[in-house]
Amino acid sequence: MKVLLVNGSPNPEGCTYTALKEVAGQLEKNGIETEIFHIGKQAVQGCIACGKCAELGRCVFKDDLYNELLKRIKEAAGIVIGSPVYVAGPNGSLCAILDRIFYSAREYLTNKPSAAVVSCRRGGASSTFDRLNKYLTVNQMPVVTSQYWNSVHGFTPEDVKKDLEGLQTMRVLGNNMAWMLKTISESKHPLPEREERILTHFIR
Repeated sequence: MKVLLVNGSPNPEGCTYTALKEVAGQLEKNGIETEIFHIGKQAVQGCIACGKCAELGRCVFKDDLYNELLKRIKEAAGIVIGSPVYVAGPNGSLCAILDRIFYSAREYLTNKPSAAVVSCRRGGASSTFDRLNKYLTVNQMPVVTSQYWNSVHGFTPEDVKKDLEGLQTMRVLGNNMAWMLKTISESKHPLPEREERILTHFIR
């Protein structure tokens, strides 16, 4: 089994990476393979609501970031998404790719254990955490919890390494993710039957 950890920071080995690395270390102690995927610094195409993904089974844009991330999601048994706080929300580039992935590739996400991780200097962690969790819950992904909201604090990776409570929260998250993956893997119960989706709006 493998857990994919998505580093939504432009910094490949910054504070968000430091938090994800702590989660990954605990998963590996539990015998779970991990991969940290960095979204990079390049401009990211956002969703344009064209609806073509319903016809194509994938996003209409064929950029490498989408292709590589989708490939890894297909292979993963669980997913952790990490982001720094930008004005009390996730990194915009991360949201741009998540909007496309989570809308066009639902079938590869549903029922996979998941979690969000946030890194901030001072404030905005809770609102960022909430936004990321909405990607997970709208796709029926079981959300793995920890002992506190999944955040670390610091302006540099060295600062984050001093956030002992934050790092412990990451380790507990890793343990809980490993437990859920193993429990699901060993379960004899079939996945819940899917209903055909009903979409309405407020006037009908």
